[in-house]
Amino acid sequence: MQAKKRYILVFVSCAFLAYCYFGGYRLKVAPHRPRRAQHESAKDGGVQPYAQLPSFMGYEQRQPLSNESAVATATAATAVSGKRKPPVAGCRMETCFDFTKCYDQFLVYVYPPEPLNSLGAAPPSSPNYQKILTAIQESRYHTSDPAAACLFVLGIDTLDRDSLSEDYVRNVPSRLARLPHWNNGRNHIIFNLYSGTWPDYAEHSLGFDAGEAILAKASMSVLQMRHGFDVSIPLFHKQFPLRAGATGSVQSNNFPANKKYLLAFKGKRYVHGIGSETRNSLFHLHNGRDMVMVTTCKHGKSWRELQDNRCDEDNREYDRYDYGTLLQNSTFCLVPRGRRLGSFRFLEALQAGCIPVLLSNAWVLPFESKIDWKQAAIWADERLLLQVPDIVRSISAERIFALRQQTQVLWERYFGSIEKIVFTTFEIIRERLPDYPVRSSLVWNSAPGALLTLPTFADSSRFMPFLLNAMGVEPRHNYTAVIYVQIGAALGPNAALYKLVRTITKSQFVDRILILWAADRPLPLKKRWPPTYHIPLHVIALGGSSRGAAASPTGQTGPEARPSISQRFLPYEEIQTDAVLSLDEDAILNTDELDFAYTVWRDFPERIVGYPARAHFWDDSKNAWGYTSKWTNYYSIVLTGAAFYHRYYNYLYTNWLSLLLLKTVQQSSNCEDILMNLLVSHVTRKPPIKVTQRKGYKDHETARSPWNDPDHFIQRQSCLNTFAAVFGYMPLIRSNLRMDPMLYRDPVSNLRKKYRQIELVGS
Repeated sequence: MQAKKRYILVFVSCAFLAYCYFGGYRLKVAPHRPRRAQHESAKDGGVQPYAQLPSFMGYEQRQPLSNESAVATATAATAVSGKRKPPVAGCRMETCFDFTKCYDQFLVYVYPPEPLNSLGAAPPSSPNYQKILTAIQESRYHTSDPAAACLFVLGIDTLDRDSLSEDYVRNVPSRLARLPHWNNGRNHIIFNLYSGTWPDYAEHSLGFDAGEAILAKASMSVLQMRHGFDVSIPLFHKQFPLRAGATGSVQSNNFPANKKYLLAFKGKRYVHGIGSETRNSLFHLHNGRDMVMVTTCKHGKSWRELQDNRCDEDNREYDRYDYGTLLQNSTFCLVPRGRRLGSFRFLEALQAGCIPVLLSNAWVLPFESKIDWKQAAIWADERLLLQVPDIVRSISAERIFALRQQTQVLWERYFGSIEKIVFTTFEIIRERLPDYPVRSSLVWNSAPGALLTLPTFADSSRFMPFLLNAMGVEPRHNYTAVIYVQIGAALGPNAALYKLVRTITKSQFVDRILILWAADRPLPLKKRWPPTYHIPLHVIALGGSSRGAAASPTGQTGPEARPSISQRFLPYEEIQTDAVLSLDEDAILNTDELDFAYTVWRDFPERIVGYPARAHFWDDSKNAWGYTSKWTNYYSIVLTGAAFYHRYYNYLYTNWLSLLLLKTVQQSSNCEDILMNLLVSHVTRKPPIKVTQRKGYKDHETARSPWNDPDHFIQRQSCLNTFAAVFGYMPLIRSNLRMDPMLYRDPVSNLRKKYRQIELVGS
């Protein structure tokens, strides 16, 4: 009997030990987890999720959350809170968009403002929404004809859909119902920065049914976004600029790998409610040396009633640091989620060249379908906050350098202004259309970016001037000389135009000559032109001719249309070479000068390379930009009266520049060369290149030249200021560089020099 009791006791003891060993840990975990989580843990066998994790993950191991992982994270979070919402309807471009409206052109119609109400007041509209509408209405996308439109933009402000906000617009559903082209939102795009309100800030809560409209929305999650249909945009503040905006803060010659602080954050802390968990834990990372994490709960009307025991200490530490100084002196900037997934700090960090470290699970980053954010940002997991210091410390100096450079590319090309954000949104939608060329990832993620790379120019992006060197491709050989004739003096052996054509035919690199005749005089007879031998000579009459009038970038047509001086930059089909030599009819250059300038251009195919240089400067007395032809120790403009450039800039000048800029040139019959310089500097962020020293390049015997007009420089200064205003900044860049041939001006025998004629010209 005693033996039987002992066996029973041993069996019970073993059973108890086995239960404790194999399942006892659940007794520790289960009380802290919701029932659903316990059920899922039991379903998967009870494997502890953190049992096999290393102490930290290096950057090379760390990958951004995939859509599936982010969906699982967001689903788990909403399930725990008991506030899971159904996903939005699964619209796709094929089911909720009418492609037939977009076959001819990609045009955008903006609904006119609503009529005044009974009190005589116009419906409210926030400054940022007005900027969006202005950017569209002053762009090439805009059309005033709804029948020609591919996309429709509401005149109703939908940016802020927080019902507690002062910018919240009411009665949107009834206003949408009155729109003549609404059609349940088909082919409409709705811009939104804030959705939902306290306490849950529901992402899908817009206060109206968007139907089949495309949402261009900030703080989008992978659960709510209709991938391939909606567009995620960044959150931007009320003072965000309409155009251009401030350039990136990082200078190319000021790139220290490590700054004073490794990681920094300064911002609000939410004591409770959605978004509070992450920010309430940031104080664990703060050490006051290389990690600065300062928060404050001193915000809102009732912050004192809601403050916790740490608020006073946090507020004191918060006041010790200046936010701008932290941005400029930190290698990495933490971007945690707030009440919503997005944050103002994301764009602020990009501009400052501070590498964003993202703490916002399930957030769809802005323009994520096109931009490779792995080149500019670091992902972290809200659930693994304490691993963040080890993650950023594991990143090499070379990788930091590359990440910081890419922040500047993305800021300047896509995020520096409301105009760029809106245009990028349009181009993403445009690339979804059938038959429209799709730009490569290389184009989207390198300078000058997709907005300045028009895919309709060529079948391959390798023909773009700014990608030739990057792809190891040389420009196609030879050049096309384009001579713009505005005066039209009598053509004879002693005429400047006659001599110029004869000089060009002797060049070893010329492919063909194109004469653009914009003079009032009739075209000379064929026999009066100098013999060009094997070099093709094409003469195109502008203005009165149907071809010249139809090609006018200002839209004037008919035989009475006034020829625009911008017609010298049209993308003529006769131009088959990459290099274009732009010349005025009275230019005086010899063959060696042309050949040398061409060889220099081949090394810098993305820039303007030429002889006559000018400069811009800021005139404090007039509070305006000035223009000068005086000889200084710098220049910023190379006039296209004698210069080489890539033919792509003709295409960009005609098809991309604002019509307001082209209208300015048309009305003044001047400044087209300045505008071309601004365009190329805007694209490349580089100055032009001047070759060899020459005081004059014009035939001074041409008395009718517009250069002799005393109002010439006044007019050009006015143009310069108008151009800068439309661009939103001054694109021109100063340079002190001049390219001279070997042994130029050296006291050696002229027979030893390759370009012997260059020094025979008076300078």
